[in-house]
Amino acid sequence: MAQSRIIKEHFQLKETIVTISALESGHIDAAKASIRKQRSYLEAFIREDPYFMLTLEPYDLPYHGAPDVVRQMIQATNAFCIGPMAAVAGVIAKLALEAMMEKGATYAVVDNGGDVSVLNDRPVLIGIYAGSSSIKDLALELPPRNKPLGVCTSSGTVGPSISFGFADASLVISEDPAMADAAATALGNAVSADGPLGDCFKAVEKQGIEGALVIRGDKLALWGDLPKITRAKLDPGLITRA
Repeated sequence: MAQSRIIKEHFQLKETIVTISALESGHIDAAKASIRKQRSYLEAFIREDPYFMLTLEPYDLPYHGAPDVVRQMIQATNAFCIGPMAAVAGVIAKLALEAMMEKGATYAVVDNGGDVSVLNDRPVLIGIYAGSSSIKDLALELPPRNKPLGVCTSSGTVGPSISFGFADASLVISEDPAMADAAATALGNAVSADGPLGDCFKAVEKQGIEGALVIRGDKLALWGDLPKITRAKLDPGLITRA
């Protein structure tokens, strides 16, 4: 039996820039509604406490009663001793995917600028983009699954995210996209200019982190349990960015 056609939509709300994939337009509408709602909660919290947006250290102020998007950002990033905004893309993607699932989605992908939350009832390729690195045209081949997965990437050479390391790409996989996003930042921060790449994985040896990889220049290192890595001709036009 033929599978349903996948539809995609590019959506931007202020700094949030996503590509949403689904089988039904209503599922995409649910994701967009979630993004609008979660951003409004986050912006209201930041208006009350601008420090939340600025700090690069763990947020250790009282946050009981804060909206779920804020609490998840704090909890994920505190586990890696980094600031809460390091998980904003992963948490927003996670909550958007959950909204799609509530509408009955069995296939849903929310790519928030390289921080991907995915539920796939069919195989999916997630491309690995590492900028000017000579390591190109690689992808993770995700087998079908019935629960969400976070595949999140950080970089010290690509994109606007803050990184204190030298990775062209630091990628982390977790069933919790919030944890995956925070861990990808921590992993990227740990990549030195010329030290052994294997040393950086100590930064993500936490419960819930399934696997990780780092690309720096012409070198690649793997850690933990990763899906199959395969060759795939990547179309730069599919990269979610402004």
